[in-house]
Amino acid sequence: MPHKVNPIDFENSEGNLGIANAIFNHFANKLPISRFQRDLSDSTVMRSIGVGAAHSLIAYRASCAGMKKLDVNAKLMADELDNHWEVLAEPVQTVMRRYAIEEPYEKLKDLTRGKGIDAERMREFILKLEIPESEKERLINLTPSTYIGNAEAAAKAI
Repeated sequence: MPHKVNPIDFENSEGNLGIANAIFNHFANKLPISRFQRDLSDSTVMRSIGVGAAHSLIAYRASCAGMKKLDVNAKLMADELDNHWEVLAEPVQTVMRRYAIEEPYEKLKDLTRGKGIDAERMREFILKLEIPESEKERLINLTPSTYIGNAEAAAKAI
């Protein structure tokens, strides 16, 4: 099928990572255990560290090669986000908890589960909350495409 991208690079990566993980898992299980006697098997295992590292490197390179073949459809991604305002249930629930609103999860579940939610429905819900006006304004100004939660802090913490 000419419209599909062959996933061979990702399959190659997956295979090599599987081998590397098996080798490194063996190291993790083998090397910390002492038999309290002469054990030459450790030296055999230690000589194989490069094999695991090589399979990892091959896998990473294959993943990069596969990613270079991908095309991002930014318009489709933006449209998907714009059609899923339920993404904002997380920050709304967080603010509701901060101001001790009872059953925030259940209230948002009633609003979002199995129902289409758009900017107007989310706005109406936020305006009815008993929270400070500044918080309402902050939540109303969020959109699915601008909300990133604590992703920045989590990424920096790695």
